[in-house]
Amino acid sequence: MIDIHPEQARTLAAIVAHGSFEAAARHLLVTASAVSQRVRALEVAVGRPVLKRTRPVELTASGHAVVRFARQLDMLSADLAEELQPGARPASVRLTLVINSDSLHTWALPGLASVAGKVQLEILREDQDYSLELLRSGAAAAAITTTAKAAPGCSSRRLGVMRYLPVCTPDFAARWFSGGATADTLAVAPVIVYDRKDDLQDRYLRGVSRKTLQPPRHFVPAAHEFGEAIRWGMGWGLLPEIEVSDELKRRTMVSLDPAARVDVPLHWQQWRHGSAALEEVAAAVLAAARLLR
Repeated sequence: MIDIHPEQARTLAAIVAHGSFEAAARHLLVTASAVSQRVRALEVAVGRPVLKRTRPVELTASGHAVVRFARQLDMLSADLAEELQPGARPASVRLTLVINSDSLHTWALPGLASVAGKVQLEILREDQDYSLELLRSGAAAAAITTTAKAAPGCSSRRLGVMRYLPVCTPDFAARWFSGGATADTLAVAPVIVYDRKDDLQDRYLRGVSRKTLQPPRHFVPAAHEFGEAIRWGMGWGLLPEIEVSDELKRRTMVSLDPAARVDVPLHWQQWRHGSAALEEVAAAVLAAARLLR
């Protein structure tokens, strides 16, 4: 059985959080030599390296597991403090979550607001196709992801399906799609893309044409501004159905093809050995996700 001392695990977590042995030492109020000794003792206990001594340092797979353990231990310690001293938890529990921009912009934030008085939240914004890496690394306690299979040490629960519709303004449609949204017209009509990780628009284009289409692209990496770029007529793009349904009814926005959609399944993954605070946050997110399909 591997015996990991909490002090050593928390030291590794501090190195990762602050970027170096020296910065971790300042945070922990110990010498850099003491930090090095703790890491060496930890690697002896684990039986393998826990980090690569680069700048900034990089964790090994074993190091990720140890950091996750350290952060879970902190959450459990906060639970114990709450049990022993009721009312203490709001000032002590901190949770880091990974949530994609569209979920934050449309449905997730009201759920998180319901627990904001009980926990301190740090929300990392990352595309749902890439968020799982932050969970695996121990950087976050939970994440919204497209992956249903639970990551090591985590549990997975289905949230629902986020449906995206290809939309634009009526004026843009009249200018570029008077004959319909075909492969030929979509190849030349400007499109709005969130960032270079964003594959939604290309998923739609692949459904329209077997050949790769490369229309002019505007990159707008913020959920609100992405929608505003479409509303200003800069291009077409895919927006969540729950965001644009009223605009489609009012005809201030039109669909390129009423039958077209891109469905993105969403899952909530969190550390299996979490805390009462993490479970409260999970319950709030799952309740808010009832707006999804």
